Amino acid sequence: MKNYTITVNGNVYDVTVEEKGECAVINRTSNRPTVKATKTAPTEKPRATGAGSVKIDAKAAGKVFKIEKNVSDSVKAGDTVLILEIMKMETPVVAPCDGTVASIDVKVGDQVEVGAILATLNE
Repeated sequence: MKNYTITVNGNVYDVTVEEKGECAVINRTSNRPTVKATKTAPTEKPRATGAGSVKIDAKAAGKVFKIEKNVSDSVKAGDTVLILEIMKMETPVVAPCDGTVASIDVKVGDQVEVGAILATLNE
C-alpha cells in the first residue's frame, strides 16, 4: 500500500493506493476538510457497460478513432485497447492490467466525455 497527497483544484486529498491482483484499487482517505460535490442530472442517458470487473474509462473528452482489441482478446498491462482522437492527436487508451477484454462499450466515431466507460476487462 502506498500513500499519496494530491491537490485537485486547490483541494488537498490524502489517498491510499492498494495493489489488488495486477490492478491498483484506489481508496480515498482524508484527515483534511473536503468540499462536498453536488451531482447534476445527466443530460444524456448513460451507456450500458459490460460485465468486466476492470473498467477502462476516458481520461479526456474526445472521439473514438480506432478500436485495436476485440472482446475475448487477451491483453497485457500497457497494451493499446483503443485510440481516442483528442485535440486532433491520436491518444492510445491502454489496459491497466493483464486480462481478457470483456466488452468494448464504444464504436468508432463516438464522442466520449471524461469518465465515460470505453471498455471492460476481466482479470
